[in-house]
Formats: sequence, C-alpha cells, structure tokens
Amino acid sequence: MDKVDTQSLMLQMRALSAQAQNRPEDNQLVEQTGEAKAQGFSDLLKQSIESVNKEQGKSRELKEAFESGEEGADLTEVMLQAQKASLSFQAMTQVRNKLVEAYKDVMNMPI
Repeated sequence: MDKVDTQSLMLQMRALSAQAQNRPEDNQLVEQTGEAKAQGFSDLLKQSIESVNKEQGKSRELKEAFESGEEGADLTEVMLQAQKASLSFQAMTQVRNKLVEAYKDVMNMPI
C-alpha cells in the first residue's frame, strides 16, 4: 500500500504560497525538494490532476478486484484507497475554487 508523502505535499504547498505572495526567500523550498527550478504553475497543476486521476484509478481497480473476489483484495485496502481518492479529489476541487475566486478578483480590479 502506498503512503501519502505529506512532507513533500507540505513543501509544495509552501512553495506555491511563497510564489503567490512573491517572497523570493521562501521560494528556495522548491529547490530543497529536488524539483526543477523552472517548473511552471501549469506543469504543477497538470501533475496534480494526473496524481488525482491515478489515485482514482487505483481505487477503481481495487474495488473491482474486491468485487470479483480476487485473492489479496483486502477490504481495508479498498476502503483506504477510496478515501485517499476522495480526499485528493476534494483537495483539487478546493484549489480550483480558490483559483477561480482569485481570477474573478483580479478581473474585477480597477485599472
């Protein structure tokens, strides 16, 4: 069973927050994670969506394996993976909502 790498997730979130606030002293967090310096926001967003899709795919596969009665398909693993997939989707939805809200705020700013 895969473990959620919360440390890496927190470092990425802090780096994005620092970039959004344009604080160069905190942008070094991206360098500490070993990721490329030139990684753009769109690349990060694409990777996040692919990660959520991967989690949902794993969940679907485990559910189907359990339903068909395959050996090694443990109910606890199925339920944990389903919760991981749900949580990652909810997090992605919240990020999307914040991005849309920020876009609307920028569009409503006077010139």
